[in-house]
Amino acid sequence: MAATATLLAPHESFSQNEGLVQTARKTAAAATITVQKLRSNVSVIMGAGGNIAVLPGRDGKLLIDAGFAGARPKVADALASISSDPIKHLINTHWHFDHTDGNEWVHSAGAVILAHTNTRKHLSSTTRVEGWNFTFAPWPAGAIPTEVFEEERSVQLNGTTIALKHYAPAHTDSDISVHFVEADILHIADTFWNGYYPFIDYSTGGSIDGMIRATEMNLAKVTDSMIVIPGHGDVGGKAQLAFYRDLLVGTREKVATLKKQGKTLDEIMATKPTAATDATWGNGFRSPKDFVGDVFQGV
Repeated sequence: MAATATLLAPHESFSQNEGLVQTARKTAAAATITVQKLRSNVSVIMGAGGNIAVLPGRDGKLLIDAGFAGARPKVADALASISSDPIKHLINTHWHFDHTDGNEWVHSAGAVILAHTNTRKHLSSTTRVEGWNFTFAPWPAGAIPTEVFEEERSVQLNGTTIALKHYAPAHTDSDISVHFVEADILHIADTFWNGYYPFIDYSTGGSIDGMIRATEMNLAKVTDSMIVIPGHGDVGGKAQLAFYRDLLVGTREKVATLKKQGKTLDEIMATKPTAATDATWGNGFRSPKDFVGDVFQGV
């Protein structure tokens, strides 16, 4: 089942007096949550913020990301529909609030939280995101990952090998991929937005060039049969990932060329550099100008 898995649906665009973060948190309780079963006992919950992968079993449920705290009742119902196993493990793919706001309640339910060391750093300190015009206070103690790693980590849970790998700075400086090895399912979180223009967090290490490098790395790993879970949007595969790579590379080339000619962002937007995808990709919380502005900042 498809789901609108952006931070905000188009009809929930934020007002002049309230920013994206506040509005997203307030509207989370009304989100439409769907569950999609993939294979080898892996499911994905969509609509509660970032896509949440779930692996139940004898070691307790493993969650990949926790979504918005306000979506807790619906996420809990979705988890119960998958299995009766208790929640025991949570892995954060990166630090952003739409993936970690639910950390505290998931931890209180029994989960040990594992993440990259930079995720713990950002959640433990006051962090400013200029692209959202918002400063995050430190997360509550129960929401902070207690286990961290630097480059790679392998976890054995529920009869499955879960391979974790840190990207060089891409969407942020804390991004990791999560590979369910036996199931051949790869959760690449916000290094891949399927059907929506991405957000690039320059405030915490992200860049358009980093996003392209991460996407090339993902493409080198993804096979024709592999299932790919994006941070936002529908579950896809190699073809969708290749389209996304071409979108990033093509937009970067257009914007960089025009910027070198001395064009301003408004002048570049007047050339409609993303016209071919605006109708289908520009309906999330990042407008075409938001996306082109992120690219403009990094070239």
